[in-house]
Amino acid sequence: MQNYDLATGSLRELNETLHAQNHNTNQTAWEIENPKGAHAIACGLDAPIEVTVKGSTGYYSAGMNQQATVNITGSAGPGVAENMMSGKVVIDGDASQYAGATGHGGLLVIKGNASSRCGISMKGINIVVHGSIGHMSAFMAQSGNLVVCGDAGDALGDSCYEARLFVRGSVKSLGADCEQKEMRAEHLEILKALLAESESDAKPEEFKRYGSARNLYNFNIDNAY
Repeated sequence: MQNYDLATGSLRELNETLHAQNHNTNQTAWEIENPKGAHAIACGLDAPIEVTVKGSTGYYSAGMNQQATVNITGSAGPGVAENMMSGKVVIDGDASQYAGATGHGGLLVIKGNASSRCGISMKGINIVVHGSIGHMSAFMAQSGNLVVCGDAGDALGDSCYEARLFVRGSVKSLGADCEQKEMRAEHLEILKALLAESESDAKPEEFKRYGSARNLYNFNIDNAY
């Protein structure tokens, strides 16, 4: 286990050290102490390492992650796991706005609640929220899976494309061109795997699926002004 204390070291030095890791590293486990809400902790990682941040983080933690597993034992500020490509990010607490935005792959697990715009413009990432999410979540979501074990706020899935949205609780309102869809056997299998990997005890049969009604895919003259 490699330890780094941000009370005595710099964030720039920490991220440079983590960026230097590669497939041949023998320093595969890292523990970061005293984050004190610092921004951009463990951003841009590209090695099969595991980083545990002992506390809460600021903006854009674990952004652009590839291959690595990042555990945040507190809560995370706006943009956590933004543009994530692969690997896994786990937040023990809550996440602020636009968690997992534009994510292309990997798994983001939020064991608390997520604020507004969770999964905005997601492009293949899987996001599992054990609690509830705020308004405009999955806005323009293109692909991937958003799983919400609690409730969803206003305008869920507004202008979404082919992303699959699963909500166990209530949905305050659906966004433009988003509708409830049939839950088929393959969707139950997707849910079962994601819930197991994110250590949720929710049952796949308890969820409803939402997605694009596909009415905005083509230009309609009646919508022109």
